[in-house]
Amino acid sequence: MKTGYSSDKERYILLVEDDHDDAELACMALKNSGVAKDIVVKTDGRQALEFLENLPQKDNSKPAKPVVILLDINMPEMDGFEVLKRIKKNAETRKIPVIMLSSSEEEQDVTRSYEYGANSYVSKPLNFDEYKDTVRKVGSYWLNLNKSAAS
Repeated sequence: MKTGYSSDKERYILLVEDDHDDAELACMALKNSGVAKDIVVKTDGRQALEFLENLPQKDNSKPAKPVVILLDINMPEMDGFEVLKRIKKNAETRKIPVIMLSSSEEEQDVTRSYEYGANSYVSKPLNFDEYKDTVRKVGSYWLNLNKSAAS
């Protein structure tokens, strides 16, 4: 699990998750399945936005934007909804797919996520093996199957 830029020009996932165990499990599932070599983890919304705002511009020697952002809703200081709104309002980041990955199954959270521009909403299963499998499938789809808009 990395907390800064990816180490090379590999495609990477930005995971924004305040729960250390969930972050470790997600990273393990993505790496062990071969879906993602590089995952940048931020533990709150402010860190994630700061990271995205400080990405280098048009310099191929430095890391590109993340291929996808996995974003938790319930975080301290700034929740996932506010982070999502800011990502989608910013011309530099709005095309990055954002997947809300939350333990909430409340219809209002799902609706609000899509209203703010989420590309997908996935509920975190409570079962350890199901959680790993869900994260692996989400990562595989967005990194291997989905065709993203040019950044």
